[in-house]
Amino acid sequence: MRAIVYNEFGGPDVLSLGHTDKPVPGPGEIRVKVVAVGVNPLDFKRRYGWVEQYYPTTFPAVPGLEFAGVVDAVGDGDGPGRVPGEPLAVGDEVFGFTSTGAYAEYALAGDIARKPAALSFEAAAALPVAGETAQRVLDLLGLKAGETLLLHGAAGAVGQVAVQLAVASGATVVGTASPANHEFLRALGAVPVAYGAGLADRVRAAAPQGVDAAFDAAGRDALPVSIALCGGATERIVTIADMQAADHGVVFSAGGTPPEQVRAGLAAHARLAVEGRLAVPVVETFALSDAAKAQELSEAGHVRGKLIIKI
Repeated sequence: MRAIVYNEFGGPDVLSLGHTDKPVPGPGEIRVKVVAVGVNPLDFKRRYGWVEQYYPTTFPAVPGLEFAGVVDAVGDGDGPGRVPGEPLAVGDEVFGFTSTGAYAEYALAGDIARKPAALSFEAAAALPVAGETAQRVLDLLGLKAGETLLLHGAAGAVGQVAVQLAVASGATVVGTASPANHEFLRALGAVPVAYGAGLADRVRAAAPQGVDAAFDAAGRDALPVSIALCGGATERIVTIADMQAADHGVVFSAGGTPPEQVRAGLAAHARLAVEGRLAVPVVETFALSDAAKAQELSEAGHVRGKLIIKI
């Protein structure tokens, strides 16, 4: 099968399009024919070797965490790829996470859910990482109706989902973004503020009631100002972007959601997407051979929504 592979850490140039053996599903495992792949900042961070303490790499490595595709083969017996109560068969359309790398024609499924017929493969591939990450952090923060959340990087894919879920729960969201994204964030229900020098004053003006919790999806030294705006406390601050979180006494969240909860979240977010109550816009699609270009664009930042690789 065709796949993007890298054999060492480095820049986009370490990625190459080659051929590898199809993964073979073991007992209870599911192999999928990949149709669409979501590109995430974690892809280039893993390629550089920046997150080895959380996501150790075995070479040769195939990048990619999330996919949408079609069941291609099902191993005998029960196992981690099963959807509880819903046996999957060859030809079923699914989406979710892969255990073998999604930048490939075929992959073994990790936690997955059925793809609704009304949801395109591209839209489905945009949901897993952003949805699971946003939900996980909001749950860690214990955000409640009536509270105010400061969200750094609100216009990115994870940020957008977090805005929509938090607003739907009755919270107020103050989201940092470049001015070009402010109208977009207002449409999602957030109160936008520009990041950079003077951020604390802008947040205080936007949220005179104060900030109850902070979600850092951007990095860029967002933690000190978050701590200040949360009254010096760190208990309700979580980052997914700042590897120096421990130096600030802040939680760095890199996963840990129970599999059954991940699968339930996938199904719930898909239903919301079909109902028009949760959206992650696909801003650009790439061929598998252009995976390096997709990662370069992701690394440059300022992508409003999702980059998708079509297989």
